[in-house]
Amino acid sequence: MRLKPLAAALALGALPVLAAAQQAAAPAAQPAKPVPQTPEAWLHRMTDFTQNMSAFKDPKVFVPWFSAVTEPGFYTTMGNLVMDPAGWLRMMNSMIDPGAYRNMADWVDPNVYTRWLAASFDPNFYTALLATMTDPGKMMRWLMMPMDPKLWSMMVNTLNPGMYMKWMMAPLDPKAINLMVAPMNPNYYMGWMGAAMDPKTYGPTWSAFLTPAAATLPAVPAPATTGYTAAPAPAGAPAVFNPFDPNAWAQFFTLPAAPAAAAQPAQPAKK
Repeated sequence: MRLKPLAAALALGALPVLAAAQQAAAPAAQPAKPVPQTPEAWLHRMTDFTQNMSAFKDPKVFVPWFSAVTEPGFYTTMGNLVMDPAGWLRMMNSMIDPGAYRNMADWVDPNVYTRWLAASFDPNFYTALLATMTDPGKMMRWLMMPMDPKLWSMMVNTLNPGMYMKWMMAPLDPKAINLMVAPMNPNYYMGWMGAAMDPKTYGPTWSAFLTPAAATLPAVPAPATTGYTAAPAPAGAPAVFNPFDPNAWAQFFTLPAAPAAAAQPAQPAKK
């Protein structure tokens, strides 16, 4: 009879060890995907339902997204993408992917709303948005858009017979065939059920409550960026001018320094 309390004590003492072992064996969290740096890359992400809406989940990602969607190159690229059936097939195939469920499940993570609440009281967030809207380089790119070769290429594509041939051949595209047979593929249904029942789908905070083996809350992953930085200007464009930065005005009115004179080779000492 004395062995039962001893066995119970040993079992209770082993619980923290087992929990720690389960946590060590758990797969590590996937690293955050890099923030797109060009309007074209943003458009590629926005038409992918497994990773779109990322700009609205973090204010620090919203700023470079806002900078990209206000570029004229974003809309010329969108026009070419709309005319190409490959873009539509890629987007529709991403809608039936189980990753689309995981992407939508991120909205149950309370950290999303905590970030936006913190940004609403941060003046740097509003300054970054105003700097994007008042960038003279971006305004100049909009004024010069009628002479942009990308715009003319998009207009010529409307008369390109090869583009119409692509639409005629679209039913034979493997992506179109995959989309048509998807309702008969049980792997899609199992993938969606697995994503719905996986605690890791709902973020690190909810995963800790839905997983009994989790003894402590996991660390919240750091955002993809460290500040409210806008996307860089297109290649060949001037640097972004921030009218709300006093240093930018000082550099604007400062004359460029004269080039330094080339160093003369040392003359040998005369004897």
